[in-house]
Amino acid sequence: MAQPYTVKVLEQCQIGPPPNSVPTTSLPLTFFDIPWLLCRPMQRLFFYELPYPTHHFIQTVLPILKNSLSLTFQHFFPLASNLICPPQPHKPHILYTDGNSVPLTITECIGNFDHLIANYAQDARDLHLFVAQLTPTRVLHGNTRVLPLMSMQVTVFPNSGICIGVTFCHVAADGRAFHNFMKSWASICKTKGGHLACIDTLLPCHNRDVIKDPNGLEPNFLEEWWKWASTWKEDTRLINDVLADKVRATYVLGRAHIENLKHRITSQCMDKDLHVSTFVVTCAFIWVCLIKSQDSLVSDFSDMDKIYYFNFVADCRKRLEFPIPSTYFGNCLAICFVSLKRSELVGENGIFEAVKAIGKKVGELESGALEGAEKWLLDWKEISELGHLVTVAGSPKLGVYETDFGWGRPKKSEVVQSDVSGLYLLQNVELRMVQLRLVWHSVGNIWLISMPSLNTA
Repeated sequence: MAQPYTVKVLEQCQIGPPPNSVPTTSLPLTFFDIPWLLCRPMQRLFFYELPYPTHHFIQTVLPILKNSLSLTFQHFFPLASNLICPPQPHKPHILYTDGNSVPLTITECIGNFDHLIANYAQDARDLHLFVAQLTPTRVLHGNTRVLPLMSMQVTVFPNSGICIGVTFCHVAADGRAFHNFMKSWASICKTKGGHLACIDTLLPCHNRDVIKDPNGLEPNFLEEWWKWASTWKEDTRLINDVLADKVRATYVLGRAHIENLKHRITSQCMDKDLHVSTFVVTCAFIWVCLIKSQDSLVSDFSDMDKIYYFNFVADCRKRLEFPIPSTYFGNCLAICFVSLKRSELVGENGIFEAVKAIGKKVGELESGALEGAEKWLLDWKEISELGHLVTVAGSPKLGVYETDFGWGRPKKSEVVQSDVSGLYLLQNVELRMVQLRLVWHSVGNIWLISMPSLNTA
């Protein structure tokens, strides 16, 4: 599959908070942050329709984008900071010093914008041209590593649109924190930087003391991280090689489809306490579809007792015994695993079994979000090595498509690291739709993905 897109660099600059607007600040990592230290950088793209030539973008739009981004970093300064990783036994932490900034690259692409944002299957490599690369890690005297936490790229498609690409380290922010940052930047940009009151409800809380650790998870997680870090090897493979045989596609489940799924489940279930939400039924649908698709390549079906796993994360800001502000900036996620036998997933009632398992786990979060948290890292290591794991990223509740810079809602938003890590993206397009993004290997001209009918008849 040939790559039809190329980009030309127009400008490279650094954007940080206004000078002297943020004091030197050190933020400790909480037990919620530590599991994400070895996570692959997150890569998010936002595509907007903007039917103007490149010179108009450079002269009119870009200065407002830069100024509003600087004003946003004044409040969301951890993203312009560095992760400091001293040798054991010293703890890693996030450090902001005056003058810290984020690299911003402006590029131009002469290519088909509409094709790039289309839902149909296409080369998975295409999107990676628009992904910002993090600045390389520095190693200081004493073997202390300094890791930049964010990098950005804005690509203009002349007379068609623009793409805002953001790469950031998950250890600095979870999905809710990151999207609060993006919505704040968009809101300030929309007012041309003149009305900062527009982000009053999104202003971040940086007080790490609100995170309590009654179970003593931090030292255990740090010990596990130090063990992993001592043997960690960075993936040096070229992205074009990794994705040479992969395609990506987006599937949109309409409100009627989702309601049909819910009706099918509730009509068969005698348990009135079963958690049957849009998230649960959509995740169950993804899980069963993918396992059935994989089974289309399997000739030996004798091992029907093999255990398969499903992984998702859950926001804990409203699920713990101690209060956490909804705008808390950092990580506040429970890591959840669900397991079923292959026979249960591919059987006649596979989606029903998956809904029961995922719904039960979601229900348990309301009464014990940290139950079993001491095994989060060990479980992840053990289960991921088994190779029978489906992981979903995102949530319809994040409101990704509410990020409006003044050009309207995004035409498309993508999580690009899923092409390599194997994540499957779940997000709201609007109130009546849920968007699924799937990345799959291609064999010849056949894309191995199965989406069974939602017909309830």
